[in-house]
Amino acid sequence: MPNYEKFHFSGQKANEQIILMVRRHWFNILEQFFIVFLMILLLLGSWIILPLFFPGVIASSLNVLFNFLRNLFGMFVWITFFLIWIDYYFDVWIITNKRVVNIEQKGLFNRQVSELELARIQDITTEVTGVIPTMLNYGDVFIQTAGENPRFIFRQVSDPYGIKDTLMNLQKKRNREEAKNSRI
Repeated sequence: MPNYEKFHFSGQKANEQIILMVRRHWFNILEQFFIVFLMILLLLGSWIILPLFFPGVIASSLNVLFNFLRNLFGMFVWITFFLIWIDYYFDVWIITNKRVVNIEQKGLFNRQVSELELARIQDITTEVTGVIPTMLNYGDVFIQTAGENPRFIFRQVSDPYGIKDTLMNLQKKRNREEAKNSRI
């Protein structure tokens, strides 16, 4: 298991240790980038195919318009690539010895941070659907609570069964410590 002693996050409490930092699985971003790769192929194809089939357009004054449209489309592709990467990179779930923190980036200028105390966890469910997620071991982890956020969701994360086991072990450890402290 990686060592997270060097890492800290905003709002981290005293004596709170990071147990696990989770991001979405790499295949999830690859699925989203597939559309971007198709757009790049379309853009490259316009430079190759347009002169071959329409040489008159390239020689005319419409060439300026086509170059403008290509550049505009290229900027759109770059912005789409950037937004997908930002969403992937800044979505993180942090599991500590006291709570679970969900940091979700929504667009460029909107970030949602939710937290859940381990004591409030009632049920943990994992869901791995499909051939590729089963082979690559990624899926969703659902944490059921009684609070205002009845369901806490880790979407498309690596090793969902390991995350569930980690959370269950932390909860058992916490319950043992509570029982020990109540006897004293």
